[in-house]
Amino acid sequence: MRVLVAPDSFKGSLAADDAARALARGWLARRPGDEVRLLPLADGGEGTVDAFAAARPDGERRTVTVPGPDGRPVAAGWLLLPDGTAVLELAQSSGLPLLRPPDPLGAHTYGLGAVARAALAAGASRLVIGLGGSASTDAGTGALRALGLRLRDAWGRDLPLGGGALVNLARVDTGGLLPPPPGGTQLLVDVTAPLAGPTGAAATYGPQKGARPTDIGLLDRALLRFAELTGGDPDQPGAGAAGGTSYGLATLWGARIMPGARTIAALVGLADALARADVVITGEGHFDRTSLTGKVVGSLLDQADAAGVPVGVAAGQVTGPVPGSVAQAVALVDLAGSVAAALGDPTTWLIEAGSVMAQRLGGS
Repeated sequence: MRVLVAPDSFKGSLAADDAARALARGWLARRPGDEVRLLPLADGGEGTVDAFAAARPDGERRTVTVPGPDGRPVAAGWLLLPDGTAVLELAQSSGLPLLRPPDPLGAHTYGLGAVARAALAAGASRLVIGLGGSASTDAGTGALRALGLRLRDAWGRDLPLGGGALVNLARVDTGGLLPPPPGGTQLLVDVTAPLAGPTGAAATYGPQKGARPTDIGLLDRALLRFAELTGGDPDQPGAGAAGGTSYGLATLWGARIMPGARTIAALVGLADALARADVVITGEGHFDRTSLTGKVVGSLLDQADAAGVPVGVAAGQVTGPVPGSVAQAVALVDLAGSVAAALGDPTTWLIEAGSVMAQRLGGS
């Protein structure tokens, strides 16, 4: 039997490639003669570089030290493919876990721009950037400033980094902004939020970045001020991704906003992998009805269903009705006996889930 193991990350617990290895180990323990292929997936957040690296072993991993979301140095990994495509991941340079304590007004994306600059200096002709997991709400101005943009107040002074300072923005100077790569830039996002307003970047995602109601109001005004002076489309679906980073890069650098899960699946060759598979095992931290709305597992289920390939889902928790496109669903909390036990040793319980899947989907 040909088995494709293609999970998302188990956020806060296991990276997608680690989850894939554990599920495969469990499957092979019960069915050692099967042909198992690992294809970890992502939606543009954590694990994006790893997903590409697993699918493209000809890629060259690189690391660069850049300012993190609070200015402290962080090591950010990226991937250079032979065709000149560079794969970047905002979470590695400007992600929320890198920031302690939260700084909703001052956190920035400068590090992401520094990684992009390093990729261009290394000869990258195209950028693919995963935008999940942002620590900031700065409309990507930090990244753009690392690429040469200047933002000034009414007295001609350079603004401090961070989204809060944009309320004082009076002039946007693109004269020193590096040109985008000739092959363009794709932004992989997992949300459809606009830049501002009640469903925008600050209102929807600001609280998880430490923003209080007064901070949210200020950030929303700041984002609208930036939009007013740059002339982009703040209502474009996905413009609010990563604290508005997608808006800034799309407006001033011509980047394209793309649905993360579907785009990554296409770029790493999921369709071809499904055509060669008899069964697929996927997974994520929590499988529920929201999993079916553009996320990794939902996107995979749609494609596998169209290809006629049965899918097993292993998740930390499974809530709500399981759709008919899922042949088997296994919850780690059921195997472990409690949430605490499952979180305490997720690798062990994913191995067990892989074994259970092999028994149920592959025969005894």
